[in-house]
Amino acid sequence: MAKGRPAGLRLETAVRTQIEFQQSSLDELLASDHRARQVWDYVEELDLSVLYGRVQTTMSSSGRPAIDPAILVSLWLYATLEGVGSARLLDRLCKSDAAYLWLLGGVGVNYHTLSDFRSAAGAVLDELLSQSLTALIASGSVDVRTLAVDGMKLQSLASGRSFKSAGRLAELHRASVATVAALRAEIEEDSAASERRIKARRLAAAEDRTWRLAKARKAQAKIEQRRGEQAAEQRRKEERKDHDPARASISDPEARIMKMGDGSYRPAYNVQIKTTVDAAHIVGVSVIDRGADYGLLTSALDEVRGRYGITPDRVLADGGYYSKADIEVLHEREVTLFCPLPRNRKGDPSQPRRGDGPGTVAWRRRMATDQAQAIYRRRFATERPHAHMRNHGLRRLFVRGIEKVKAVVLWHVHAFNFLQFKRLGLA
Repeated sequence: MAKGRPAGLRLETAVRTQIEFQQSSLDELLASDHRARQVWDYVEELDLSVLYGRVQTTMSSSGRPAIDPAILVSLWLYATLEGVGSARLLDRLCKSDAAYLWLLGGVGVNYHTLSDFRSAAGAVLDELLSQSLTALIASGSVDVRTLAVDGMKLQSLASGRSFKSAGRLAELHRASVATVAALRAEIEEDSAASERRIKARRLAAAEDRTWRLAKARKAQAKIEQRRGEQAAEQRRKEERKDHDPARASISDPEARIMKMGDGSYRPAYNVQIKTTVDAAHIVGVSVIDRGADYGLLTSALDEVRGRYGITPDRVLADGGYYSKADIEVLHEREVTLFCPLPRNRKGDPSQPRRGDGPGTVAWRRRMATDQAQAIYRRRFATERPHAHMRNHGLRRLFVRGIEKVKAVVLWHVHAFNFLQFKRLGLA
């Protein structure tokens, strides 16, 4: 009872312990134009044959039936649109929120099933990205003649303290191998079942650590090799004396220390996004373990051509992608590049330099014109997908490994493209 209520008043008060039978259906919980209904209609138009092919329960088999993959896809797509990126949070919403209850339609899920499905759906989502845009590109509804390429750094789950040098990784790996051998010997000698189970769990944990350390050592060797290649490309006579040793993470070996947008250095992944300039549809995405965007334009064109069989006429990229080798490749493929000239205190950057090929010379002269600068400024419209993803929770990763990171990014890519399709009346 609220304070200040005088005696003798006749009021209708809340009675929350009364047991009632409410006669309604899940379909009556949502408005006819609710976004959850739109997501379900969109998912029903997707080709999920790969996901259905993974289902092993049939009419002739016994056991509990599998969850319809369309339900799981619609759940995660709608959750991504709502900024929900946690499987545990989604699990709770599936028990209380009307939109998620409607999408489930009485089917039960748990956080473990949701988490596993999100991480394992990367290959399917990548194929669906190509399928959802191929017909629209062929009909001219989506124009890929002018393409923008940009990178986005996503902070990894690994901590900076998990990065170790080659010597430290070798030392930890030797100790871990010795621990695994000792535990195996104890299990074989011990006849007590309970003790054997405890040691088996310890052995499984030790084997997992050994596997991660071995993977970290391979990653560290890969970093050393890449540094050597970069040094050869830049024609360094000697290695710098103060150069930090190459290090790799034990918890997330595929993560790399990268320079972030705020100027700090943290473990991260580099997400490369290819976007149409006219309507800002995402037509390509890849995740790499390189912090620099230098030399990635050729691979961006190869990805778009591999997906849709089309080579864009123009490519817009920022100064981080400047590479003479890429510029010459684009020139040979008759692709016009709009990338800002490098800042150089020695002379006019628009003038040809020694060693410039025909493509680089044409690019320098082109970017010195006002018309080329106006075209390049259109690239900033493609920052919208980045802002949308970050505003919907894609700021720090909570999965490990490039494949799982790409799967999480692809959920956001499909969510953004879904909104673009709805806005243009294409879905």
